Amino acid sequence: MTTTRRTTGLALALAATTALALTGCDAAKDAAGNAISSATAAVASAAQEKMNEVKDGVNAGGDVKAGATGTDGDRTVAEITATNPKDQSADYTILVNFRDDEGNLLDAVVVAINGVEPGASKSGTARSNRTLTGATKADIAQALRH
Repeated sequence: MTTTRRTTGLALALAATTALALTGCDAAKDAAGNAISSATAAVASAAQEKMNEVKDGVNAGGDVKAGATGTDGDRTVAEITATNPKDQSADYTILVNFRDDEGNLLDAVVVAINGVEPGASKSGTARSNRTLTGATKADIAQALRH
């Protein structure tokens, strides 16, 4: 009877410890996810502030395209191309979002492509601020011609 109680007590203690450990891991995972989410939101906010600094810019979303993503070292990159349909040289400031397959925002950067001649195209590189994992896609959140 004493052996059964010890075995049962040991099993209950082990189950409780495992439950606490798993709960702790989930809490740590949630905290890490929240920290990354907060950092991503801060970067996106800073990128938007940079866009807001552009004076006399006009919406040029139709002039700009994002290419496929790749890697350069530990960063995700995408070629961004601006095509100037106007009759004078223009500069472009572009807010690029990096997203995962589910559409979640992973990072945001601002790219400047200056001196795009009339009727011509010019490219620049969007480079993530940090290492991104998994499949990513670059999309144009905002583009200004000025």
